[in-house]
Amino acid sequence: MTEQRNVVILGSGPAGYTAALYAARANLKPLVLKGLEAGGQLMLTTDVENYPGFPDGIMGPELMEAMEKQAGRFEAEIVAQSATRVDLSERPFRVWAGDQEWQAATVIVATGATAKWLNVPGEERLRGRGVSACATCDGFFFRDRDLVVVGGGDTAMEESNFLTKFANKVSIVHRRDEFRASKIMQDRALSNSKVDVIWDTEVDEVTGEDAVTGVKLRNVRSGDVTDFATDGVFMAIGHTPNTQLFEGQLELTKTGYIVIEEPTTRTSVPGVFAAGDVSDSIYRQAVTAAGQGCKSAMDAERFLEHEAHAGR
Repeated sequence: MTEQRNVVILGSGPAGYTAALYAARANLKPLVLKGLEAGGQLMLTTDVENYPGFPDGIMGPELMEAMEKQAGRFEAEIVAQSATRVDLSERPFRVWAGDQEWQAATVIVATGATAKWLNVPGEERLRGRGVSACATCDGFFFRDRDLVVVGGGDTAMEESNFLTKFANKVSIVHRRDEFRASKIMQDRALSNSKVDVIWDTEVDEVTGEDAVTGVKLRNVRSGDVTDFATDGVFMAIGHTPNTQLFEGQLELTKTGYIVIEEPTTRTSVPGVFAAGDVSDSIYRQAVTAAGQGCKSAMDAERFLEHEAHAGR
């Protein structure tokens, strides 16, 4: 038998759990398909020091566990499965996780985005121990250190500049002989005395036992491999929004992010809302995702309320 729900929330980072908390407190009894790898990108972050209310910082997984418990306290039903298929062509919407199907009056998409990684030896093993994909999250821990930033777009320029607030030196490693970043962002990075660039080069390996101590760099022209000492490696090669399920059903940007009708979280399909990194290619912070999660639940509640009044 297919179960019917007022709200089905897809995803379980700060956006998904905050949406669940607000929807549950509005007595909408939301269902959260939190996924098998629940908690979003904060599960990869050891210390979170920029989330309000935690003066001594908090571990990323600990913060996610607390958010899940808080949503559960107000009777959000949280299921450790990922949505495998959705049909947003008519209401009630249909959502599947494996063999199970739910019907939903509204859907909140909070499936997040995944940082792109190099997939080189040492990278995964040292993630959170010198390897990061978020300068804003982790830059503070690298005061007076030498760092490497990998990438050549606006994100790489922005992260490099940000890291110079803490680091002794930032070396941008780029596989081409020119950046694809906008002129203004390039100029800002290249005019910073703490930033230098290693052109025509790729990272072949991240080295270190318990923490990053260096990288192996390969010149793409000569093929020469050299050891380069560094205390941290920041990947700035972009993010991939987790929107494969929604292709052809929701309006997406060229880069795959869900288009929302700001300042709301409404998508191109009435009754479907999006929150967090799945629709935010700019800020990508836990606190902004949580804020959008709150908005999406309020948007869903108002949508259902308006519908109920209209039907009387």
